[in-house]
Amino acid sequence: MNMTERKQLAKKRERRKPVLSNNLLRTLNWVLLVVGSLFLLSPIWWMISTSLKPMEEIMQFPPTLLPQEWHWENYVHTWQSAPFTTYAVNTITITLICVVANVFVNSFIAYGFAKIPFPGKNILFTIVLSTMMIPGFVTLIPQYVLFAKLEWLNTYYPLVVPALFGSAFNIFLLRQFFRTIPNEMIEAAKMEGANHFYIWRKIALPLVKPALATVAIFSFNGAWNDFLGPLLYVNDESLYTLQIGLQVFKEQASTQWNYLMAGSLLVLLPVIILFFVFQKYFIKGANITGSSSFDK
Repeated sequence: MNMTERKQLAKKRERRKPVLSNNLLRTLNWVLLVVGSLFLLSPIWWMISTSLKPMEEIMQFPPTLLPQEWHWENYVHTWQSAPFTTYAVNTITITLICVVANVFVNSFIAYGFAKIPFPGKNILFTIVLSTMMIPGFVTLIPQYVLFAKLEWLNTYYPLVVPALFGSAFNIFLLRQFFRTIPNEMIEAAKMEGANHFYIWRKIALPLVKPALATVAIFSFNGAWNDFLGPLLYVNDESLYTLQIGLQVFKEQASTQWNYLMAGSLLVLLPVIILFFVFQKYFIKGANITGSSSFDK
């Protein structure tokens, strides 16, 4: 082998090293992601496994990873042992109202802060953002007193009416998206005779669908999993939500771990399905918002 061939062989080996290291790094990242995912999903798997076992198998030691006998009827018995249908209807009603209100009200306010010039806009927006620094427990008692004086206790008004007045985080999130819309597009629409309400409804909203999906997911998760709100304001059992109903069921079936896991999984399932269905919109919205600049 002459000197030229040796140099070419050495160059080929040098080129292979980065490729091999990159492939090794990708494989290592893939293995770490798989292991981490399995570790994070292990509680959900244990919940599913426990919900399908009889009590005798749950109490035995050592525990079994998979049920020896799959008891799917545990879910039916759980659902029928308490008025979960009523709880589900109540929860769905509250959640839908909160989601629709949060999406449209916050987007309307955010569009105003992003695209409509008016005196004191920056000061007002700063005040809105400053409310994010107030802990929710600080306003808990004043809100309860206010709703009590309005005679809204034991109703759904305290749970849905606040969603009609906007959320500082959602307003900031949507404002960052609306600021990415070129002002020339807004001005062109105004020259054609469109007002800001028409521009917001027909032009702005379709362009910020990832942000709207993100707000909808956050709103759904917050309303669906809300435990403190219904616990404070709802006393009638016919108005209970799934979270309160699950707590009541837990007190009644404290030793029936298979039924408790089945009920918990049924309550958790809609949140998991919603996230996986709208995952791409949620990730896209989070990425764009994280890369947006907070400018005046």
